[in-house]
Amino acid sequence: MFEKLEKLYKRYEELSHILSDPLIMKDQKKYIELSKEYSDLKEIVEPYKEYQKIMKELESNQKLLEEEKNSELCELAKAELEILNEKKEGYEKKLKLLLVPQDPLDEKNAFVEIRAGTGGQEAALFAADLFKMYSRYGEKVGWKVEIVSASVSELGGYKVVIAFIQGKDVYGSLKYESGVHRVQRVPQTESQGRLHTSAVTVAVLPEADEVEVNINPQDLKIDVFRSSGPGGQSVNTTDSAVRVTHIPTGIVISCQDEKSQHKNKAKALKILRARLLEKEERERNEKLAAQRKQQIGSGDRSERIRTYNFPQNRVTDHRIGLTLKKLDMVIQGDVGEIIEALRMHFQGSRE
Repeated sequence: MFEKLEKLYKRYEELSHILSDPLIMKDQKKYIELSKEYSDLKEIVEPYKEYQKIMKELESNQKLLEEEKNSELCELAKAELEILNEKKEGYEKKLKLLLVPQDPLDEKNAFVEIRAGTGGQEAALFAADLFKMYSRYGEKVGWKVEIVSASVSELGGYKVVIAFIQGKDVYGSLKYESGVHRVQRVPQTESQGRLHTSAVTVAVLPEADEVEVNINPQDLKIDVFRSSGPGGQSVNTTDSAVRVTHIPTGIVISCQDEKSQHKNKAKALKILRARLLEKEERERNEKLAAQRKQQIGSGDRSERIRTYNFPQNRVTDHRIGLTLKKLDMVIQGDVGEIIEALRMHFQGSRE
């Protein structure tokens, strides 16, 4: 592992010198390619440099421990060694995971579909809460979040909302969010103060390029209709909304947020390509799972993955047994700790 890390470190230093050469900037294609490699290597090299620093501190404290056996400095060195050894183990684990080959889809932008399940109006309100949670997290990490399609409930929640999220490593960060999210809280609609349990389904789909998923126009049935808002009222006087049905799979996508029929159709086809790519990936993963006798990181949407318990301010991810007593912060967008823990767990499983 360390031999490989040293090679990557040398390449990182080499790229640093190459990119500082004004001549390389004249070839924009090459410059962009090398900049991307440099940026990717930085994510491994930076923790490796921290690891090296810890190793030097360990060596220094070990020497101090041997030289000052019967002094107060000895006790301080012992305490420091314990802390440094914990850090060392943490960095070794992290570096090991960073060297695991990445899923090529991880770097892609993604569609996030949040759909109210059991629980009626309360489920729709929680769907809106989850959308805000992912949007706020996206703002923190520099992503762009755009609503592609939404169906609003009477109380202002979402029966379904589909967002397109663009940025660095979006799909890799969010793919483990796919599944059933359960909420336990006293709904706004509950006058007796009784605790209710509702469920919301989240699906995360990687963006698919036209070259990755080829759609035969003859496989499509396209209907146009008039856009409508909450409660069925018309919000558009022209037939601008579009419903696309993929006949071979039965997948149906509706888009009505744009005033232009052409734009709604383009968005619907974009979501359809993402769904077809996800279907292909799921089938491929199922085959691999059968071969290995276990499925790793499937993101199966039928599985209850997480519970949000509001009275106890607790959120629990059932797949990795992680419980945090700070639901108030998580629901405001502080979901990074859960996302990172899931990535560490499932990437470790792929070694």
